[in-house]
This record gives sequence, structure tokens and C-alpha cells, in this order.
Amino acid sequence: MKQKIAYQGEPGAYSHLACVQNYPDLEPFPCHSFEEAFSAVAEGYADKAMIPVENTLAGRVADIHYLLPESHLRIEAEKFLPIHHFLMGTADSTLDTVKRAHSHVMALGQCRLTLHRLGIKAAHAQDTAGAARIIAQKGNAEDAAVASKLAAEIYNLKVLAENIEDATHNATRFLVMSREADIPPYEEDTAYVTSFVFRVRNIPAALYKAMGGFATNGVNMTKLESYQLGGSFTATRFYADVAAHPEEHALHLALEELAFFSTEIKMLGTYVADPFRLKAVVDRE
Repeated sequence: MKQKIAYQGEPGAYSHLACVQNYPDLEPFPCHSFEEAFSAVAEGYADKAMIPVENTLAGRVADIHYLLPESHLRIEAEKFLPIHHFLMGTADSTLDTVKRAHSHVMALGQCRLTLHRLGIKAAHAQDTAGAARIIAQKGNAEDAAVASKLAAEIYNLKVLAENIEDATHNATRFLVMSREADIPPYEEDTAYVTSFVFRVRNIPAALYKAMGGFATNGVNMTKLESYQLGGSFTATRFYADVAAHPEEHALHLALEELAFFSTEIKMLGTYVADPFRLKAVVDRE
């Protein structure tokens, strides 16, 4: 039986595109929600899940950090997808006939200047791929959708304009989740990322002291984000990414110090850094 990879959204969503580009041999498995995508893997209906966690323009994807530690899944890889928006319509539509562009509010915001220049009004939809499906069903030359090129292919829509995003550095980071993910063996010339969540002890400067171990041991923390638990303003959990492998002595020492000042540490996974991450660092230097 062909293995499946779950994603949140309709066929043609950018998560679907990430699945197709990175795992062409797996069967994409659409899910209505992120919870459903996690459950599909946990319960054995899918083998992996492609989960977006952040975007270079929009920031963190809401609710994902709550779900990561509760899913009981492991991170086996990270994948970056450059986001290119396409304006698409029915067979008889042109840039002159289109009056409205339908899409998710985030996608429309990322194409705001281009749509304004074309004289096309933005119309909010629940998501990008869903907007493409609706345009195909309506068959109105005055309405178009902003979505991925994959969505245009799936719903047989005509591409009226490509790469209409206002910023060229738009990219989404995905985490690939599975029920079991072995930590890759450490190799000195390979870049790794280790992800974990933790809660600090309720003492003054606990977070400052917990972070001290990473600084003194030279471990680069590439991400640190906090979020509240259970609607409380006092129960805070932190999500962190570090550019290191657990077999490295520096990270071992840093985690030991973190444990001293924490009430909870949950390792989510260690995986090879995506080449896109490394290229982005070089481009900024």
C-alpha cells in the first residue's frame, strides 16, 4: 500500500504543494484541520504530516506550538517552500475582465500592491485552494483566485499572472512529523536542528538562567517563542530550536543547565537543517 502524507487544507493548498515537491512518492492526504492531520498520523491513517509552523512575512502559524508536544509525534525533517502566488481565472477571463480576486486574507495582503496596480479588488475567502475551487465552480470571468500553480492545475483554471507576490523573500517553513523518527547519526560536516519545548521553574530570572547554558557553551538558539497554557497568564511554555545535535558536548551541557531551571523539557526531534535555511543565512551576510 502506498504511504500517505497528511496536510491541512484542500487539494492545491501550499501545504499540498510542499508534500508534492518534497515527497513525490507519497500520496497526499488532505485534512480539514491541523488536529486532524496530527491524528491521521498518530492513528496510522497516514505515515507523515507536513505542518507549516512559520512564514517569513506572516510569522508563526497560530496554534501549531500548542499541538506539537501534545501530538506525541516526532519531527523528522524541516522543509522550506518559497511562496509564489498566481492569479487564475476561468477559460474566458483576462486581466481586463477580472474585477475581484478571492483568496485567504494573508495571501491577498502579500499581493496587495500588485492587485492595486491591476485595478482588482481583494475578496476574502477561507483559504487559497478553496478560492480556486469556487472560481472554477462559478465560471464567472469577473472573478479570479490567488493561489498556487498546483491549484490552477487541479481546478483547470487559466493562469492570468504569475509570481504576483509583492515580496520576493516570502517562504514558509514546514515540519515533517511522524510517529517515530530516529535521531540521525552525528556527522561533523552536517548542520542539524534540535527542537524542544520547556517550562521554567517559578523563581526570579529563571528564563535568563536557563538560557545561560546555551550562551556559555556556544550553542546557537535560532528560535525561542513563548505561549500560554490553558488560558493562564502564569503558565508559560517555551518552544526552542537550536543549531546543534544532542551528541555534541556543548548541547549536552546546555540541556543539563536548562533542566536545572526547568520543570519540564520535552524533546520534539533532531533533524538535518534544510539547505534553504543555510542559503538564507549566506544571503543575509
